[in-house]
Amino acid sequence: MVHLTRRSLFGAAAAAAITAAGPPSAAASRAPRKSPASAARLTLPAPTGPHPIGTVSVHLVDPARPDPWHGNRRPRELMVQLWYPARGAPGHPVAPWLSPAAVPHFEQAQGIPAGALLLPDTHARMGAPVDRGRCGRPLLLYSPGLHSNRSLGTIVVEDLASHGYLVAAVDHTYDADQVAFPGGGVATYALPAVDDATIAEALAVRTADIRFVLHRLVSLNAGHNPDAARRRLPATLTGAFSLSQIGILGYSLGGATAAAAMRADPRLRAGINLDGSFPAPAARGTGRPFLLFGSDPGPGPGDPSWDQFWARQHGWKRELALLGTTHTSFTDLEILLPQAAPILGLTPDQVTQAIGTLDPRRAIHAQRDYVRAFFDLHLRRRDTRLLGRPSSRYPQIRFLR
Repeated sequence: MVHLTRRSLFGAAAAAAITAAGPPSAAASRAPRKSPASAARLTLPAPTGPHPIGTVSVHLVDPARPDPWHGNRRPRELMVQLWYPARGAPGHPVAPWLSPAAVPHFEQAQGIPAGALLLPDTHARMGAPVDRGRCGRPLLLYSPGLHSNRSLGTIVVEDLASHGYLVAAVDHTYDADQVAFPGGGVATYALPAVDDATIAEALAVRTADIRFVLHRLVSLNAGHNPDAARRRLPATLTGAFSLSQIGILGYSLGGATAAAAMRADPRLRAGINLDGSFPAPAARGTGRPFLLFGSDPGPGPGDPSWDQFWARQHGWKRELALLGTTHTSFTDLEILLPQAAPILGLTPDQVTQAIGTLDPRRAIHAQRDYVRAFFDLHLRRRDTRLLGRPSSRYPQIRFLR
């Protein structure tokens, strides 16, 4: 099965550097973490929309559903990050790309020496008041890849928020690299294997996660606070959702999650799979619009699951390929890896192997514009004509069918 997991990308050269340096001394391991003087702050490209953006994280607990990945069968717990158009936000701090509690786990999973990289900030203000618009904002849910996390979709997600969408990015606990909860607890990857049976179970768990999150967002829209500890949320979230305009997108296994969730929940009106294979339960298609957006070469030609989905997809459908890219290009690492390469000692060939030959800025520009064009067309009924035929402005996009 391909295009379901994301391998460690910073890893090979960084791990070699660690090995060459030898194991840390006991004194060094007890020393506080700090970044070397040479460390540079990684940056994300600015959103392109007219709205400033805000963000807030919500801790959700489903008391009716034991967590299948936790040995004690505790209730399923999730972290969801909301991104939205904001009104003026003076005094609200900028949100970090990754929760500070999760950073050491991210470094370890990626083979990055502790403190070697200063991870980026986002362009969103934490807890900023929501700009609800006249009739609420279209709602999108984002599902990341297996062994990934919600932060790796920030570039596309915050751009959607800057163009007037309210986006809920979901971390699927225990199949994510790491999920940081309020109070400092971090849940790390715990799936027993990566085989067909486990992937099918993970997909079922993720589908239930999406439906549960959607139920809680409906409650939030009605004025209730779904946070497990009733942490304060912006009051302007009440009434901010347009519940007749709900879509879903996902990367890798998150793309299959988008299709499976659409079959399970008719409230989801349109969906996108970003370069992910379809396990059998998700390959049955839907009667609603769905976009297949893959790398070069994408899942389509070498992955029969895309052909199976296409044959069974009876709603609007389109398949696009982003030329000169790889599976990783549909994550924030498309931008972050080239910045980190000189610090970690990665060669140009290693970077190209990881993210392809297309200029990262052009890759991100195309992803943002075509994802937004799809939801504009099918949720807002605004036709930008990008999805009707190839555009000379985007030679990196190939229309496959």
